[in-house]
Amino acid sequence: MDNAIKDYHNELSDSDSRIALLLYEQISRQLPEAKNKLWHRHPVWFLEGNPIVGYSKRKNGINLMFWSGQSFDEPGLRKEGSFKAGEVLYTDVEQINLQDLQRWLEKARDIQWDYKNLIKRKGKLERLK
Repeated sequence: MDNAIKDYHNELSDSDSRIALLLYEQISRQLPEAKNKLWHRHPVWFLEGNPIVGYSKRKNGINLMFWSGQSFDEPGLRKEGSFKAGEVLYTDVEQINLQDLQRWLEKARDIQWDYKNLIKRKGKLERLK
């Protein structure tokens, strides 16, 4: 874990930190080829420069977001924003279903929309995979 993400985790409450650490470990294990960094002040993983998954502190817990999550056809993810993102909010580490998370991470690798070139395409998303 790089220092910026460690610092991010250190600023969280104990409960939120446990959630974030489990998410970090699972995402890193499932997507070893993905590069991670703080992006817009939150931990985010990228495949070939394209953001695919990240988490952030929200008022009521830790929000896990998949940039292409609406295309996963998963009832556990709710729509986020006007593009293709899907998300879930965790308020306790016990809420994390590891089987769901593993399946979502596999889909994050296999189903991607091209967010990397969103500005260049003037807000138009194109499917990569």
